[in-house]
Amino acid sequence: MTDARLRRGRGSLAVSFFVQGVTFALLVTRIPAIQDRYGISDGLLPAFLAAVPVLAGVASVATEKVVARVGPAVVLRWAQPFVLLALLSVGLGSELWHAAVALGFFGIAVGVLDASMNMLGVSLQRAYGRSIMLGFHASYSLGGIAGASLAWVGAHWHLSLFVSYLPVVAVLLPVAFVGSRWYVSGEGSVPVEAGEGKGSGVVLKVLLPLCLVMTFAYIGDSTVSNWSAKYLQDVLGGSEELATVPYNAYMVTTLIGRAVGDFGVRRFGAVVVVRAGAVLAGLGFALVALAPGAWVGIAAFTVLGLGLSVIVPQTFAAAGRLFPGASDAAVARLNVFNYVGFLVGSPLVGALGDAWSYRGAMAVPMALVLVTVVYATSFGSREARYGGGHERPRTVDVG
Repeated sequence: MTDARLRRGRGSLAVSFFVQGVTFALLVTRIPAIQDRYGISDGLLPAFLAAVPVLAGVASVATEKVVARVGPAVVLRWAQPFVLLALLSVGLGSELWHAAVALGFFGIAVGVLDASMNMLGVSLQRAYGRSIMLGFHASYSLGGIAGASLAWVGAHWHLSLFVSYLPVVAVLLPVAFVGSRWYVSGEGSVPVEAGEGKGSGVVLKVLLPLCLVMTFAYIGDSTVSNWSAKYLQDVLGGSEELATVPYNAYMVTTLIGRAVGDFGVRRFGAVVVVRAGAVLAGLGFALVALAPGAWVGIAAFTVLGLGLSVIVPQTFAAAGRLFPGASDAAVARLNVFNYVGFLVGSPLVGALGDAWSYRGAMAVPMALVLVTVVYATSFGSREARYGGGHERPRTVDVG
């Protein structure tokens, strides 16, 4: 019975990751359309994009406190519908302040959702006793592909944002809410070893290398999600329709990398997998910067997706291994650096692009993601393959 409940919990959480992938892709791939609808200038756009991760980071910190009282499953159950409604509200307004309110609402809801979703993923991985975290993020990538494809349909047929978003929200909202009935927490009775207490000073000190890796990875990811459409259209001369393709291509190779990544971690360990991903991501950014045209640029984004695909899931998993007695707190705090990466990456690339060139701006995320090669040793501080039965918790609470 316990195994059956864990399997249902794993499936329902995968659905949640998928829904969030669809939702986020529908937002970021239509940034040019959002900009046009609300008359947001190129100079003001980075400020709007930066506000979302700031609010999400604040919400992630607050989620740690809420989860301590009610558990991550309850928080996630209610956060996901709010994210979907926030997406719909982006397509409803016409004034600049409407966009500010809608994107702010989206940022807060996403912060709560991301933290609680990854908390459940880390705890279920521990219960399974083997690497499964990349599989959840593969579901997110699959959702991103679906969302980017739907965004292409909207751009191709010149549909308004509201018309594009409404049927998607109408389908996914009940699916997510019904699926949340089977969320379970896989946390077991794991002893807390010396140095792994819940004190914030100790946790942050040990977490710091992982926080840096998370920041660098999301600087790279935010560059793709926030600027790939604009880069292809304005720099590489692609059409509005073609501008939705890079993120889709990026998500396809991200899906491939994450679909096979768990097997790679079990076979070679997290350190090798993360280092290989960082090198490949650096190569992808170099190719983006040097691309002579739209189709070469799209190919470069596919390489980039394959490299970045493994880093973030393994960073969350490493935090869970480092702090088995306080994994929810560790994930919530680590998740803040997801938004630090978005906060730094999006405006930085935009500012460099406006002041210098968008091609040159791609050198910044390239250099930062390559630094991950040095910090990858933090992923091996504990056994990172989850391959042996000795790592399975003795007791599992699935209530």
